[in-house]
Amino acid sequence: MTSHVPSLAVLTQNNQQRERSLSDTVCWLCRESGIEKCRKCAVRGRGVISMEAAEEPTDQTEHDEMLLAWEREQSILKDSVITSNTETWQNSPNFQGLERVGGVDLSYIKEDDTSACASLIVLSYPDLEVIYEDCQMVTLDAPYVAGFLAFREVPSLVEAVRRLQEKDGNVMPQVLLVDGNGILHHRGFGVACHLGTLTGLPTIGVAKNLLQVDGIENNESHKEQAKELQNGGDFFYLKGSSGNILGAALKSSQKSVKPIYISVGHKISLETAVTLVHNCCKYRVPEPTRQADIRSREFCVKITNEKQKPQD
Repeated sequence: MTSHVPSLAVLTQNNQQRERSLSDTVCWLCRESGIEKCRKCAVRGRGVISMEAAEEPTDQTEHDEMLLAWEREQSILKDSVITSNTETWQNSPNFQGLERVGGVDLSYIKEDDTSACASLIVLSYPDLEVIYEDCQMVTLDAPYVAGFLAFREVPSLVEAVRRLQEKDGNVMPQVLLVDGNGILHHRGFGVACHLGTLTGLPTIGVAKNLLQVDGIENNESHKEQAKELQNGGDFFYLKGSSGNILGAALKSSQKSVKPIYISVGHKISLETAVTLVHNCCKYRVPEPTRQADIRSREFCVKITNEKQKPQD
C-alpha cells in the first residue's frame, strides 16, 4: 500500500459514472430504482453526485422525495467507505511520510444561511504551518436537514479540492480533517465519509459536540467518563447499542475541559485517526479545522465589510 495524491480523474470518477446514466428528464436514482420519473429529478438525484445544487423543495411531497433520494445516495456511497488504514504513512512510526494535513470548514454570512465561505487549508506536518489557503464565497441552495449536511456543504468542499489539484497537486493534503462526523452518524455516513468517498482522500470526522446515535447519549455516565480523561491524548471508545464502535471521545490537549469526538470518514482506522488528531492539536480543536474555521470567518467579515462600504 502506498500513499498517493488523487488526480482530477480520480476526483471526478464517481461523478462520471453517475452522469453516464443521466438523461435530461430522469435522474440516475430513478433509473437504478426502476422509477419511471420522479417529480423533481434535480432535487432527488443530482445534488452532490453531479455537483449541481439541489433546489429547495416547494411542498411536503417534494421534500419527502428529496430526503428519500438523499438517503438512497448515502446508502450507495456508503458501500465504498473504507474504515481501515490504506496509506503507508498511517502504519509508520510517528507517521513517517506524512507531510501535509488538510482541514475544511464552512462559515456563514450573518443573517444569510445561503451564503457561506468554503475554506480548504493545508498545513505542513508535523510543524502545523499553513502552506496553502483557499477561501471562496459559495451559494448554498440545498436546505439544511439534520443528518444530511453533506448535501448542503460537500459540493463546495469537493470543488475546493479540485481547485487545489488544478493549481498545484504537490500541496494536496494526504488526509483531510472535517468539521463534522464520519461513521458516527444516524445512517453511518456523515459529511466526512461523503467528502472522502467523492475525493478519494483519507478523511476524519472531528466534532465538537456528541451526535447521539445508536444509543450513545450525552448522559451522566458519558460525562463521568469524560471527566476521567486526565491527560491530552486520553480517549474512550463510543460503542453503540448495536455493539459497533462508532468513534472516540478524545481529550485533545492538556488544558481541554471538554472532549472532541473523532470518527472515521474514509481510508483510515479509528486508532490512527485519534492519534493523528491529537498530534494536530495545540488547543482543543485540531489546527487544520481550527485554521479553516478562523480563516473562513475572517473572509466572511471581509466580504460583509466590503458590501457595506459606500459606493463612489
